[in-house]
Amino acid sequence: MHGEFVTGPQQRPRNLSTIPLTVVMPTLNEAARIHESIIALAWADEVIVVDGGSSDGTPERARTSGAKVLQVTGATIAGQRNAGIAAARNHWVLALDVDEHVPEALRAEIESVLAAPKHEAYRLSLRNFYMGGELRHGIWVDDWHVRLFSRERRFVEQRVHEELEPVRDVGTLHAQLEHTSYRDLAHHLEKITRYAKWGAQDLYDRGRRASFLDVTVVPAWRFFREYVLHSGWRDGQRGLVLASLSACAALLKFAHLYALEWQATRPQSIPMVQPQHSLPAIRAREGEPTE
Repeated sequence: MHGEFVTGPQQRPRNLSTIPLTVVMPTLNEAARIHESIIALAWADEVIVVDGGSSDGTPERARTSGAKVLQVTGATIAGQRNAGIAAARNHWVLALDVDEHVPEALRAEIESVLAAPKHEAYRLSLRNFYMGGELRHGIWVDDWHVRLFSRERRFVEQRVHEELEPVRDVGTLHAQLEHTSYRDLAHHLEKITRYAKWGAQDLYDRGRRASFLDVTVVPAWRFFREYVLHSGWRDGQRGLVLASLSACAALLKFAHLYALEWQATRPQSIPMVQPQHSLPAIRAREGEPTE
């Protein structure tokens, strides 16, 4: 893993009074929306974008928008976050993603909390949106994460669903963070594929192997749990699409896990079997033209 800062002019508008806080955002090919995300954080003293090797100009776009840019290659999302946290100049850090927005109510609560902190870290809940509408049911409703903490903290190194290392003294922020995880269906499918590969690699590295039940029962159970048990059906077609794609994501993850097993055990080279009789030879033997 290698990281370096990309410096340049900062054009991020600064409020007369900013909160002594560093916002850390990992990115990968987010040029289309990184500018808007950074501009919306004018109330924060520092914004650090940690790019994982974008090919669409995300680092340059982030830099000209006023963020500090740290380029880190070969790292997990947790590794990107940790690199940004280590570079923070403020004691308090807010971990965000590009697809998340801090509404005014949450900004005000953060400002109030940091004026006289009573806990080592703070958790908050996400208000999730999908295909233009808010998700009010299903597993997306009770979505809590520790996101506000001191810069001594680090995220656990794993490829997907990274979380902050355990903290004993955690407070609660009541205002919600707005989250639009997928720009559109194509983006959703792209993330499913990427996260399935990462999740499979995490499982493989821990010694897990794919079973018959993993490939058959787990995807079906995930759909039933999200759509029926957690009332995803109450979100209409959005709930149906989400539950269905969640089941597909589970199937794809274990399919990738099986592929990793197969690649590790297959012969290094498969001998080519040469046909005993080629079609031109047969035709020549029977007196037919070969072309």
